[in-house]
Amino acid sequence: MRMSRRSRTLLSLSLNFFALFFSITAFITTYWCVGTQRVPKPKCSKLRTHQCIDYGVNETDPNKVVYSWETGDDRFLFRQFHTGIWISCEENIHDESERCRSFIDLAPASEKGMLWLSLVSEMLYIILLVVGFSLMCLELVHSSNVIDGLKLNAFAAIFTVLSGLLGMVAHVMYTQVFQVTVSLGPPDWRPYNWDYGWSFCMAWASFTCCMGASVTTLNSYTKTVIEFRHKRKTFEQSIREEDAREAFGYFREHSVHSISKSVDYYSSQTIKSGRKTPIPGDSLDFSDIANSLGEEQC
Repeated sequence: MRMSRRSRTLLSLSLNFFALFFSITAFITTYWCVGTQRVPKPKCSKLRTHQCIDYGVNETDPNKVVYSWETGDDRFLFRQFHTGIWISCEENIHDESERCRSFIDLAPASEKGMLWLSLVSEMLYIILLVVGFSLMCLELVHSSNVIDGLKLNAFAAIFTVLSGLLGMVAHVMYTQVFQVTVSLGPPDWRPYNWDYGWSFCMAWASFTCCMGASVTTLNSYTKTVIEFRHKRKTFEQSIREEDAREAFGYFREHSVHSISKSVDYYSSQTIKSGRKTPIPGDSLDFSDIANSLGEEQC
């Protein structure tokens, strides 16, 4: 399917826009990883009578000890949590609110450097996506100028490819940091089970759109250059053919005109002198003279 240069630019611009939208959404949300945490049940009180453990004594007989027969997982609550690239939030077992804390503080000391590198790479990824998107918009405005459009297209492709590479590095490093934090993080935060959330899926969807935009941009640049060279080659070839035809017509007309003048001159000299005047063989072609004389007699 053949697409015009403007259509290819619009496709690259659309993919870049989706990549930018997905990356910003994933960056500011906290659902990269979701799961549950196992925490001990709190002590029962007058305000909380369910999902708790009663360690009190028998009110009728203080000497009798109240035992809790809950064992295993029955002694724990499973609260939901979700973690982003910046913040981790979990349910508050005492009310319906959430408690949030910085994921940078939760990460082990050995992984903080990699986490910061992941954050910087993610921000550079978004910045380069913005630059590539701006260049594509400028290319769409300068679509009538082929040279300016090619320059903008080349820079847009370079920035888009670089942003995609940075995004991939950022996502992989964050995944590694989170997996280490699951094993070595604070005991009150370690997940009982977890999985990747929709923010993480949007981050990789952004990377996919970014790579699609870069491939489309490079393809557009390559096709435009090939088409431009083909048109220039065809134009130069047509110019050469036209020049050759003009040169051939020019020499042909002047050759016929020169032969006609020579024949007229020697014919007039022969009539005046009453005798035949030899014509040098190296200056005339006998077949051309015969043809010319035949045309004149006709």
